[in-house]
Amino acid sequence: MTSTTISRIRQNQIAQLIASNKRLDGRGLTDYRPIQIETGIIEKAEGSARVRLGKTEVMVGIKIDIGEPYSDRPNEGVLTTSAEFVPLASPEFEAGPPGEDSVELARVVDRGIRESKAIDLEKLCVIPGKKVFIVFIDIYVLNHDGNLIDASALAALAALTNTKIFKYEIKDGEVEIKPGFEELPLVNFPVAVTLAEIDGKLIVDPWLDEEEVMNARLTISFDKDGRICAMQKGGSGTLSPQQIIEAVKIAKEKSEELRSLVVKKS
Repeated sequence: MTSTTISRIRQNQIAQLIASNKRLDGRGLTDYRPIQIETGIIEKAEGSARVRLGKTEVMVGIKIDIGEPYSDRPNEGVLTTSAEFVPLASPEFEAGPPGEDSVELARVVDRGIRESKAIDLEKLCVIPGKKVFIVFIDIYVLNHDGNLIDASALAALAALTNTKIFKYEIKDGEVEIKPGFEELPLVNFPVAVTLAEIDGKLIVDPWLDEEEVMNARLTISFDKDGRICAMQKGGSGTLSPQQIIEAVKIAKEKSEELRSLVVKKS
């Protein structure tokens, strides 16, 4: 019996169980896998965190630098997010420039943070129109067992909660770094929740085998006040309006649970 045949048998088993409101790993349809959050794990970074979502493992490091603002936002700091799929995390990952999946991952995480206005970027302005703080959010996928978006968004948020920016003063129009640090002006706490649609059923936190049989994926990010700040649809299938409404309801409730895990760490 080939590995392909075994895979098909497993996929059929997953779909049949979900049709009867069960999952192969014993979870309910709206249950997350066990979540572990560690913060402050990278000594040289201004902020960092590692999230384990079942066997999926993601690390985020945050660096702060001083640079020029965007010309259309001269009084705001700059946020930039990148994602790297470390080859050892999955046989599917290859060394080289970012692929479509890593670009999508970075954009979805970035959008949730940016659209929720999680960071007060105006407070990161050093010299208007000339110098601002730049926040680099670097995502590293260490082990891929499904639902990289939720794990990465959670790790990014956890890393931001322990990020420090260095003190400075302006002398003769130049920026001089002073001893000590201040808290990053973090004012919102966006959380992403991903659901997969398999044979008409919606499930939360699809693991890798479930992602292989899903028809469509929907990620919804909520801010701390329960407002949607980002949505991303993936997969080749479609979702009905009723499924989207149901997904939003489930995701909003789950976002509150996930957020409480990060708040406890901060």
